[in-house]
Amino acid sequence: MDKLKQLETFASVATRGSLTAAAKAEGVAPAIIGRRLDALEARLGVKLMVRTTRRITLTHEGSAFLEDCHRLLTDLANAEASVSAGGVKASGHLRITAPAGFGRRHVAPLVPHFRELHPEVTISLNLSDRVVDVAGEGYDCAVRVGDLPDSSLVSVRLAENRRLCVATPRYLQHHGKPLTPADLVRFDCLTLSSDASQTRGWAFAVKDDNGEITITHLRPGGPLDCTDGQVLHEWCLAGYGIAWRSTWEVEADIAAGRLVSVLDDFAAPPNGIFALFPQRKHLALRVRLWIDFLKHEYARPEFWKG
Repeated sequence: MDKLKQLETFASVATRGSLTAAAKAEGVAPAIIGRRLDALEARLGVKLMVRTTRRITLTHEGSAFLEDCHRLLTDLANAEASVSAGGVKASGHLRITAPAGFGRRHVAPLVPHFRELHPEVTISLNLSDRVVDVAGEGYDCAVRVGDLPDSSLVSVRLAENRRLCVATPRYLQHHGKPLTPADLVRFDCLTLSSDASQTRGWAFAVKDDNGEITITHLRPGGPLDCTDGQVLHEWCLAGYGIAWRSTWEVEADIAAGRLVSVLDDFAAPPNGIFALFPQRKHLALRVRLWIDFLKHEYARPEFWKG
């Protein structure tokens, strides 16, 4: 309890700018506030504040420690609120990042619904195909699609993701269907440009002479390529060729008959859709609730057909 009171006092003094203001807010003598700060600095072995009769100035260590204190005290308040209110109650600001195409379709529409459930949470959503430095840029959670690089981030699998070769029925009627991945050299393939993030090409599961399945990557060519996956999707719908797209993007088109999948027997095993967040011993309640909310929504089959 003494340690918690010291942290609360430090945060109060830093926020209000003086021992007197913090003491007045708590209804105690300034000397008590001063003794708590002295005890905190002695316990940590570092100077957190430079105190004069006129002002309080945080040291470099004090500024960094203040951020941790705010987070810890907020998490504690959330935990207490969830119990005392008889239910889950989150607050604070949630910063989320997601890939542009996936985020527009399958993250952005969920943000307002999540806030309806938790009105005391404010949310910032960043949509970018750039690989965002989650911890370094101060994000609480990132949604990522596909294989994950080695990272210090914690990952939670939200859903499965597969990629399929697709084209319009009209295109396949005019050009025929590829029977093996090697046949793609004879077709117009709509591919990401070489400077886009998909560097290894299209993945296929191919069975060798011994019956063992290996994953092979091809980089088919074609008259059209683009750095934006949404454009490739639109070109495919317009009948300009075969595209290799994620099920989250084309499942509704396949169900409606606008697109047809080909080379299904060679489809690579699914990868995942993940939520990533920095290593933390105690994850903020709003982040945990957001991840649980995504898992619940993504688990509904009808979600992907909308």
